[in-house]
Amino acid sequence: AVQPVESGGGLVQPGGSLRLSCTAPGLTQNSCGMVWYRQAAGKQREWVSSISTRGSTRYADSARGRFTSSTDRAKDTFYLQMNSLKPEDTAMYSCQFCSGGDWSILGQGTQVTVSS
Repeated sequence: AVQPVESGGGLVQPGGSLRLSCTAPGLTQNSCGMVWYRQAAGKQREWVSSISTRGSTRYADSARGRFTSSTDRAKDTFYLQMNSLKPEDTAMYSCQFCSGGDWSILGQGTQVTVSS
């Protein structure tokens, strides 16, 4: 199974921004969806955002208004732009995508730490 690769995480101060990337060969080809998840230490994984087959985006209440998902077909990359970051956004962020009806396995993730 294909495993996407995430990048772009790091340490940022509250109120700062980061752009996460999720990439894999064919990620945007025959797309049937893409999803961002996050998992904070000691907590269950939670859904953050998704892009549907038709390209519409959805966000968790905690992300709406601050995070934006997008894709770049030429680069086979799925992005999560995160603005106005809060300490409670600290987590490992992972992505998963569907292509041709098959879902990839979850990526290994990229760590986001929001702290002053």
